[in-house]
Amino acid sequence: MEPLNDTHLDRFLRTGSVAGRLIYPGRPTPTVRAAAEVLGVEPGRILKSLVFLADERPWLAVATGLAHLDPHLLAEAFGVARRRVRLAAATEAFEITGYQVGAMPPFGHRSRLPTVVDESIVAGKVYYGGGGGGSVMLELGAETLIAVTGARQVPLTKEKAHDS
Repeated sequence: MEPLNDTHLDRFLRTGSVAGRLIYPGRPTPTVRAAAEVLGVEPGRILKSLVFLADERPWLAVATGLAHLDPHLLAEAFGVARRRVRLAAATEAFEITGYQVGAMPPFGHRSRLPTVVDESIVAGKVYYGGGGGGSVMLELGAETLIAVTGARQVPLTKEKAHDS
C-alpha cells in the first residue's frame, strides 16, 4: 500500500478548496514540543490526530498540545464501553489513514473517518497539525478542522506535563 504524504495532502487541500496551507519549517517536527519550538508557537496550538478503535471500528480523535486523552471521555464520545476502546497501533493507523504516525493530518486520509475534536480547540484560532511528512506542518483554523472532518466537538482531554 502506497503511503500518503504532503503531496497527497496538498492535492486534497487544493481540490477541496480547503482553507489550510502546508508549512515547511526546515526541521523535523516529530513531537508536540518540537513542532511548537520550530514554529514559534505554544504547544496548545499544535494538533495531534490519533486513530482509535472502538469495537474495532476506526475513529479519529483530535486534541491539542500536551493534553492527555481521557479513555473514559473517548469511550463516551464513541458510544461504547471503555474496555471496547483502544489506541490503534502505528501499523493499524497507517493502514487506516495512509499516513505515518507523527505526520498524520486531521483529514485527507484514505477514507473519511468519524471524528471527534476536543472542546479545547477554539473557534477563531489558528492551529498546526501533521502535514503528511516528518518536516511538514498543516496550518488551519478551528472552523476548517470542524467543517472538513464533520467532527463533533466534545470533552476528550485532561492536561499532562510531558510531551505527546
